[in-house]
Amino acid sequence: MSTVPAEVLPTAARPAGTGETEDAAAPLAPAARLLPSLAAVYRAQLSRARVARIPLLFVATFQSVGIMVLMRGVVDGGSEARAVVAGSSVLVVAFVALNLLAQYFGQLRATGGLDHYATLPVPPAAVVLGAAGAYASFTVPGTVVTAVTGSVLFGLPLGHLWILGAVVPLAGAALAGLGAALGLLAPRQELATLLGQLGMSAALLLGVLPAERLPGPIGWARDLLPSTYGVEALARTFAPHPDWVAVARDLAVCGVVGVLSLAVATWAYRRAAVR
Repeated sequence: MSTVPAEVLPTAARPAGTGETEDAAAPLAPAARLLPSLAAVYRAQLSRARVARIPLLFVATFQSVGIMVLMRGVVDGGSEARAVVAGSSVLVVAFVALNLLAQYFGQLRATGGLDHYATLPVPPAAVVLGAAGAYASFTVPGTVVTAVTGSVLFGLPLGHLWILGAVVPLAGAALAGLGAALGLLAPRQELATLLGQLGMSAALLLGVLPAERLPGPIGWARDLLPSTYGVEALARTFAPHPDWVAVARDLAVCGVVGVLSLAVATWAYRRAAVR
């Protein structure tokens, strides 16, 4: 009776000790690259948030427009009006990218949702950036509506609102990174929710109120808030002759803060995922 050499048998049919090890016969798949993983997470988060977050986005927009209507009774125009409109517009970003993202990651950590992402072959940065990008994307309609409504309400020019194309992603990145870090570092879900709401309240008080009306120590705290630089950049464009160098400087600072906050959020994700 003829025999078949062991080297031509399938791996599963080879006798023990006659072929390569099982690990060598079935190598692990390579890890997914960052950009494809980021795109996949972004699409998944965008689809998930489309239904759940649209009502909250309406609330954020209505809240910002209501604040401007209230401030219209005490602010006539000039630099104070520019600060109110810019601060109210960026407040929509803070409500979604900071407050809701802090609650989302806090909930993921509390319910074990991070374990699901940990089993996927995607880099931690893709999870954080994908979720942050999806949440920040939902702020665009509300920010535009708030900025246009405020400009009409206070008689500000509409010609430079294209700057929102830079303000929203840069301020959104900075606030989303901060919100994700707060949600991932908070030891309890309730604390993550509290921190997110406190952060949004800080963006409300320090961003909407004109800087010249704030006391000295509070003004220093305003300089530490990531969204402040997005507010300043947008407010400068409402001036009759905008200082574009100062606008670019504010946007650059906002971008640097966004990179740093997202890096901290990625580190916080790795720290929370291994626990």
